[in-house]
Amino acid sequence: MALQIEQFFHKASFTLTYIVFDDVSKDCAIIDPALDYDAVASSVDTVYAKQLIAFIKDSGLTVNYILETHAHADHISCSFYLKQQLGGKIAIGRDIKGIQKTFKTVFNLAKDFNTDGVQFDLLLKDGDKLPLGNFEFNVLATPGHTPDSVTYVIDGNAFIGDTLFMPDSGSARCDFPGGDAALLYSSIQKIYALGDDTKLFMCHDYQPGGRELKYITTVAEQKAENIQVSSNVNEADYVKVREARDATLANPKLIFPSLQCNIQAGDMPVADDDSQYYFKTPISGIEKLK
Repeated sequence: MALQIEQFFHKASFTLTYIVFDDVSKDCAIIDPALDYDAVASSVDTVYAKQLIAFIKDSGLTVNYILETHAHADHISCSFYLKQQLGGKIAIGRDIKGIQKTFKTVFNLAKDFNTDGVQFDLLLKDGDKLPLGNFEFNVLATPGHTPDSVTYVIDGNAFIGDTLFMPDSGSARCDFPGGDAALLYSSIQKIYALGDDTKLFMCHDYQPGGRELKYITTVAEQKAENIQVSSNVNEADYVKVREARDATLANPKLIFPSLQCNIQAGDMPVADDDSQYYFKTPISGIEKLK
């Protein structure tokens, strides 16, 4: 009996998706799946999603869960599509409800857009457990990057979303609505407390300097080598550096289409009265034209 982890890399968004499964029961979970999106053509595709589907079918797996670590702002989730094709329950941190309320206003979504998280099958809180065959996910609330961020821990492995990147890349930004650098520091300490041997699986790897893809590290490596939050960095210093860096960052390129889908479990916006689907893009700076 062994837990198996298969990784897939979505190069267009530098996203890592994981299929985690019990090789005896064949129960599996998909973590942070991405949808192909061409921003110039404004078109979506399922080439990447079909790689996940093919692996699951070829391996004889049954999907129990489709797990989101948070409402991503840099890629569109294909959770909704995967659920249609494979079944399984879509899960996210329960504080997605606050994010839905925020972006319902930002995008001026329909008055009947539900902000109670009902688009997801499971809204998770700290301490929740999700059985997977002979194993079990433990859910850690790890907010800071976003309020709904969670970490999934199973058999000595932790899937940490954007809380940390590989040691040479630091940690997540905290300037999105509801983000908080001090809270992220606390969440990182919670991850460090899992134990030095715990394997940490990244949601993204941006391959700084063009280096090869890396997506697994350990608590010990992060504590010793993370360029922003090693074990000898205190909260005040971390917050100062993190907030200064965040002030220089541009929005992720796909923030507007991503959030419009991801706050509703990867489903597309409702079609307009011409049966066409549209993403909304808020425009700032209009006052400069007057």
